[in-house]
Amino acid sequence: MDEARRHLPEGYSIRLMTEEDYAEIAEICRRVYPTERPYTAEELAAHHRLFPEGQFVVIHEESGAVAGAHFTLIIWMIHFHLDDSWDELTAGGSFADHDPEAHTLYGADLFVHPEHQHHGLGKALTLATRELVAHKALWRMVGGSRMPGYGRLADALEAVDYIAKVKKAEVTDPVLTAHLHDGWEVVAAIRGYLPHDEESKGWAAVIQWINPDCPPPPDFDLTKLPRKN
Repeated sequence: MDEARRHLPEGYSIRLMTEEDYAEIAEICRRVYPTERPYTAEELAAHHRLFPEGQFVVIHEESGAVAGAHFTLIIWMIHFHLDDSWDELTAGGSFADHDPEAHTLYGADLFVHPEHQHHGLGKALTLATRELVAHKALWRMVGGSRMPGYGRLADALEAVDYIAKVKKAEVTDPVLTAHLHDGWEVVAAIRGYLPHDEESKGWAAVIQWINPDCPPPPDFDLTKLPRKN
């Protein structure tokens, strides 16, 4: 995690998740995702058991508190639809579909405590996962980006048009803009990724980062995946 550590502001450190972090992580989830059920200790323990090297936390050194986290698993994208929901991609949050033989790192969750946002912690967590992709010679990393700025414009803009405006910097989205600044590429707009995300009107952007040293073969391009709808 050398690259990630270099991008952390003073007073923060990054490491892998431990059991002692579970309660704090659940509380951050409640703050960041008030309409979603927070992770349980049993789910976090399953993530740790299945893929311990893919669960990252940032620590605020002065308080010793968890300031942010990034949870990942390795999946076969060919087993999914392009517009599958978060629940489907994570086996209901259990990460039971993690397969160390697969080729795609899926970013299941990235969140930062509201009191520690806007300090670059999300970027450091993203860099940590990209180092993992490189270390394991995976093809890419894939995620679903919320679009919380879309809700206020949904009556006037289609989701794909909103994404186009965000990419051109004509509109700033609190989440998607940050992902684009961190080097993610938008693949498609999908509906139902987080069905209860009212701020995004249920829409999300499928995003990916390609490993430049080990890109996927053309036949495994994400755009070739079928859609359910």
